Amino acid sequence: QVQLVESGGGLVQAGGSLRLSCETSRNTFIFNNLGWYRQAPGKQRELVASISRGGTTTYADSVKGRFTISRDNAKNTVYLQMSSLKPEDTAVYYCKAVTMSQSHVWGQGTQVTVSS
Repeated sequence: QVQLVESGGGLVQAGGSLRLSCETSRNTFIFNNLGWYRQAPGKQRELVASISRGGTTTYADSVKGRFTISRDNAKNTVYLQMSSLKPEDTAVYYCKAVTMSQSHVWGQGTQVTVSS
């Protein structure tokens, strides 16, 4: 069974940094895509960043230049480095993997709260 476990969320002041981790139960190279999504109360879940098996990255316009997605295949982990955090970044952040068979696997989410 493929499982994703997020960690690293917490409370941080505006302008600060956090690094989220998503540990996968299998090596990250087996996934077509790994991504970070976020969902604030009352809002739709939105894509924040993603990285393909080949290493191509994408970012939401709102986080470009501030967030970086990366992958460590040796640790079976994908990261989201978040810098220059803003209160509007407050949300539950979810890791998602797309398998080679195109199934979608979600983590449980980790809360990020940015105070002003």
